Amino acid sequence: QVQVVESGGGLVQAGGSLRLSCTASRGTFSLNFIGWFRQAPGKEREFVAAISRNDGVKYYANSTKDRFTISADYAKTTIWLQMNNLKAEDTAVYYCAAQSGRNYYAEYNYWGQGTQVTVSP
Repeated sequence: QVQVVESGGGLVQAGGSLRLSCTASRGTFSLNFIGWFRQAPGKEREFVAAISRNDGVKYYANSTKDRFTISADYAKTTIWLQMNNLKAEDTAVYYCAAQSGRNYYAEYNYWGQGTQVTVSP
């Protein structure tokens, strides 16, 4: 069973930066995509970014592509989300997730516990 663990959340002032980390373990050979999602209070969970473990192609939501960067280590079992110029509306619980589908928008089967990011105005 694949395990996904995130870290790196916290409190930051608007305009600041944070870097989230995610490590996938156990059975990662079957994974094709690892990505980040977030859920703000009272809102549905939304896609933030993802990376293909096969070719390294990166995918971003329109709302974050100019400020956030997803990257991965050589094995693509540890990924990072560098978040710059954070805004109050970026406040959310951020989740790392992984899946074995054919494209980055396929269903994500494995989820981390989430890490809180709070951006103060």
